Amino acid sequence: MPQRLIRPLDPATDRAAVASLLLEAQDYYHLWLGHAPGAEQVEEVFTSGPPGCDPAKSHRLGLCLDGTLSGVAELSFGFPLPEDAYLGLMILAPRARGQNHGTALTAHIETLARPAPRLYLAVLDANPKGRAFWERQGFTPTGVSRHDPESGHTIHRLVKPL
Repeated sequence: MPQRLIRPLDPATDRAAVASLLLEAQDYYHLWLGHAPGAEQVEEVFTSGPPGCDPAKSHRLGLCLDGTLSGVAELSFGFPLPEDAYLGLMILAPRARGQNHGTALTAHIETLARPAPRLYLAVLDANPKGRAFWERQGFTPTGVSRHDPESGHTIHRLVKPL
């Protein structure tokens, strides 16, 4: 089992590692955007968040396995309601999937999300494996879905009480 470390990402020193990870995990970007990730997607790891959330209060996390960045996640606060937490992004390298690293990263995120009463996230309709993962983690559908005209995807919101 590789040594696992979850740590904050540093925008000054981690950009190249994030770019490398996103290229390794480009299957998700092809599913979502229809193309490989580029500089814009790397920047989004460090800056994006849901509407109305303060980026300064967000957590941008890296999952390192044996010292190599193998996953990233972004946790924000204040969406959809001011007291809620929102997991806007979690991507693992294919080599890190199916080994409980996603479960460990999710548990770490849930700890950081407390004392929020709920943790929300969104999953693409076109990503049934992703949805199955989140449901195994205890997330359930909220009944809120939307069609994103830019990507053409239907996106479903899930929630987990904390």
